[in-house]
Amino acid sequence: MLLVLLAAAFAVYWFMFKADDVPEGQKQQALTISKHSAEFNNSFGTFINGYLELKAAFVEADTTRIIAAGKKFLNLTDGLNISELKKDTAGIFETANAQIGDVKSNAQSLLTQKDITEMRKDFSMVSESIYPLLKLVHYEGKTLYWQNCPMAFGEDRGANWISNSEEVVNPYLGKFHPEYKATMLHCGEVKDSITAD
Repeated sequence: MLLVLLAAAFAVYWFMFKADDVPEGQKQQALTISKHSAEFNNSFGTFINGYLELKAAFVEADTTRIIAAGKKFLNLTDGLNISELKKDTAGIFETANAQIGDVKSNAQSLLTQKDITEMRKDFSMVSESIYPLLKLVHYEGKTLYWQNCPMAFGEDRGANWISNSEEVVNPYLGKFHPEYKATMLHCGEVKDSITAD
């Protein structure tokens, strides 16, 4: 019993007093998470702002504005600087490049459409490519929200998009939908958030 008490007393002494005696230079440092360069983050921030402009044009159902925002967004996609991902684990750069290729091809298709519903379908595919891209590269900008409308293209035909606000403002049903008018503007829900790691 005495041996157990001595061992317990020694343990208390060690953890309460001796652990603080470790010289300053030898204390363990907190792990730091690798951050992207300012250039990388700025190019992604500009790219996301272009996407959000395109989304806003869909909310307004303004095809002229959609085409202008789509062209701008396509140029911003070309300007994404992901070269520093080459230093990351194998396959990240190649996968990111493939997803950017998908974003571009769907944005290019969007620009060829005449019907807003077809444009919205391409916008949906753009969104579906951006979401995993942001997760893959560990996006470090302001919090974004992955949102869903379960009836974007009719009953049981939902679609997703990215927003910079938790408030749902639906780009598929928008303010001027031919059937619903503005009554479905806030139809949908937040499915996920994309935050800096």
